[in-house]
Amino acid sequence: MTRDRRTVRAGRASLVATALLAGAATHAAERSFDEDVSFLRRFADVVLLQDTAGGARVAVVPAWQGRVMTSTAGGAGASSYGWSNDALIESRVVPPHMNALGGEDRLWLGPEGGQFSIFFKKGDAFDLEHWQTPPLVDSEPWAVREKSATRVAFRHRGRLVNYSGTVLELQLDRSVRLLDPARAAAALGGPLPAGLRLVAFASENTLTNVGRAAWTKQGGLLSLWVLGMFKPSPATTIVVPYQEGSASERGPVVNDAYFGKVPAERLLAREGRLFFSGDGRHRSKIGLSTRRARPVLGSYDAARKVLTIVSFDRPPAAADYVNSMWEIQKQPFGGDVVNSYNDGPPSPGAKPLGPFYEIESSSPAAALAPAASLEHVHRTLHLTGSKDALDAIARATLGVSLAEITSALPKTK
Repeated sequence: MTRDRRTVRAGRASLVATALLAGAATHAAERSFDEDVSFLRRFADVVLLQDTAGGARVAVVPAWQGRVMTSTAGGAGASSYGWSNDALIESRVVPPHMNALGGEDRLWLGPEGGQFSIFFKKGDAFDLEHWQTPPLVDSEPWAVREKSATRVAFRHRGRLVNYSGTVLELQLDRSVRLLDPARAAAALGGPLPAGLRLVAFASENTLTNVGRAAWTKQGGLLSLWVLGMFKPSPATTIVVPYQEGSASERGPVVNDAYFGKVPAERLLAREGRLFFSGDGRHRSKIGLSTRRARPVLGSYDAARKVLTIVSFDRPPAAADYVNSMWEIQKQPFGGDVVNSYNDGPPSPGAKPLGPFYEIESSSPAAALAPAASLEHVHRTLHLTGSKDALDAIARATLGVSLAEITSALPKTK
């Protein structure tokens, strides 16, 4: 990595810190789901999806681009799983650059950087002053089109001009659906063992070219990008399965240089699995390319005894993914399929942004003719219950036991 790239990435960290009110965000880590919903309703309407039989509930905020703010697997007083930026929400301010409200499932569009960026205007420097998240996925409210007890759907239209000057007229359709046990089992690839409490939901996101011109690689393509923010703990380990093979065959196992190389005690690659710390104490990010990524990843918080599984639909032949590096790129369609971010102080002595950790997935680059669409489905499942039941799910989905997850990395302090 060159000195220039280090400077750009370090600069981005400083910008995001500013956008999050310089680390002033606070969140009661053990606040219940009901308390979270009560807090959110002071500032915005909340659509509550719920399974009255099992107690699973999901809180969605239409004004915040239909994002899932948090969820729970239980009834009254049960834990809440999403991270929210309370200080920013309470301020009622829409800051420049990024409206980082939090949430377990929010929709962005890529690419962030490069000659086809939608976060920088044509000719601007790739620096802090000029970086701006597109308002249609950052600050514009979305209208509810349909609503039921277990599903809410949105539609939003917009117009983007990328760094190369290409005009992109688009429509975004998004629905959030609470998954019943049968659909949750299908997402996990097998029957649910006894002794579990579960909340499972999916966001179904569709990008449509509503303009008159086809979107081409020469002019630049978009992608659907779903990001989930969760509460960290010193006992949280993120697990990212990857496709094994030589570097000459598949390229590097992981890109871990977004904010400087991740220390060895915080990231381990072993037998087709990455183990990455989700303690919220060291700013770091990882990404996997199309030749390495698998359509499932997750985390285990051994302190709260919560297993989180994230899966997404990935077209088997997809090869082109947008590149979000802050530079004019040699490979604008050689970007990551999945990412994970662990928060921490942006500089020595500074406050962390949250803290939180993120699990992210992206669609392929959308080469769309007029009226054509691309869909990206991203699922989040939180499970609690007996250790044996959680272990069985971890083995079936992530390919490792709870014991392997909890012993993979040294305990952080």
